[in-house]
Amino acid sequence: MSDMPARTESIDIGQKLPTDRMALLFMVMLVTAAGNTAMQSVMPAIGTRLGVADVWVSLAYSWSALLWMIFAPRWARLSDRRGRKALMNLGLLGFISSFAFCGLTLMAGLYGYLSGLWTMLIFAAFRSLYGGLGSAGPPAVQAYVAARTSRQERTQSLSMISSSFGLGTVIGPALAPLIILPFLGLPSPFFVFAAFGLLVLVTLKWRLPDDAPSYSVRGRLTSEPMSSGAAGEVYDADEHDEADAKPAGSTEQRLSWRDARLRPWLITGVVGGHANAMILGLIGFMLLDRLDLRATPELAAGPTGLVLMAGAFATLLAQWGLIPYLKMGPRNSTLWGMALAAVGCTMVAFSASINAIALGFAIASLGFGLFRPGFTAGASLAVTRAEQGQVAGIVASINGSAYIVAPAIGVALYNVAPLESFAIIIALCLFVLVWGRKALQRDEVLVR
Repeated sequence: MSDMPARTESIDIGQKLPTDRMALLFMVMLVTAAGNTAMQSVMPAIGTRLGVADVWVSLAYSWSALLWMIFAPRWARLSDRRGRKALMNLGLLGFISSFAFCGLTLMAGLYGYLSGLWTMLIFAAFRSLYGGLGSAGPPAVQAYVAARTSRQERTQSLSMISSSFGLGTVIGPALAPLIILPFLGLPSPFFVFAAFGLLVLVTLKWRLPDDAPSYSVRGRLTSEPMSSGAAGEVYDADEHDEADAKPAGSTEQRLSWRDARLRPWLITGVVGGHANAMILGLIGFMLLDRLDLRATPELAAGPTGLVLMAGAFATLLAQWGLIPYLKMGPRNSTLWGMALAAVGCTMVAFSASINAIALGFAIASLGFGLFRPGFTAGASLAVTRAEQGQVAGIVASINGSAYIVAPAIGVALYNVAPLESFAIIIALCLFVLVWGRKALQRDEVLVR
């Protein structure tokens, strides 16, 4: 996939990745996460300016999320045969082309060359480039790191790579209102982040050696980076299988979604994930109404970015601070997360000022930031080491499924009955809290 002179390397699994190469891989993940959250900051205002119903804006994201779910596992498998660098290049090309074409489409609509309906239909088509091709990047980055680091270095290296997603969710909303340029207008972040992506792609082709894969080490699949979840972890066949090795010639049994060990955690993930996706989908449109900015949507990028950034900081606090500091187990992390999410969503529902909304959204994001790692770890601990690869795929599907229809449903409900839409989100959180106390295994049993 590269027309530049190939640089190859011999792979030594025991080595540590050079700092400059780690920084480059970090940037591959960072630019995609930041670009997507920057887009989330300006799209409610763009949809309002185009005169498009809020729900159609949300549905334009849904198509991309569905394609991400379908194609990410296929790209992850292909990276074992074609090489991780090739798949990173493909992922960045998907990101760059999608953002550039989406930006041009939105400009055409805002300047009156396209109707609002046609603008959103073409936007959704170009957005699918990211869902279909951009999903090749994150699993390839994580697999590249896993295949080139020793076990002693792998956890730290993968944590660094995964943290780029969290950092991107902070940088994107912070930059979005600052990079709205006079001629380009509200779609400016699309072009700016497409340019950043192009710079990273050129550097990647130039500085990262080509790889000839000979190890089946695969990054855990992630949902499209619109959520507050971490980028993911890694499944290493050598590391996990040795404790649960099967006799030669045996056939691995396929892990069922209906497995009694997993069922409580999967129900938790589905219900809590939909609550998270619904409030993320409607928060930008709610700010337009609460701050009375429907007539001047250009002014909404700043407040929306501020609220999203507050939520991103709270998520990082939960995942980088509270969980390791308090040594929270999966069950406690999940239940405390749902309790905080319910409190935060209640505050957002009844807040009118930007400061109150930002505080409520931060508390809700803190809760969801505790919930997601708790649900993921609980599902992982519920099965054997040999089943970690399968459960990783199931968890990734659960996380991704919430972003297919839940944001659009949240916006549609909000437009009909604003307070009732928040009541449904809060009810989903409380269901997990009450039901989870009975159904989820206690932490001391899980780690035994």
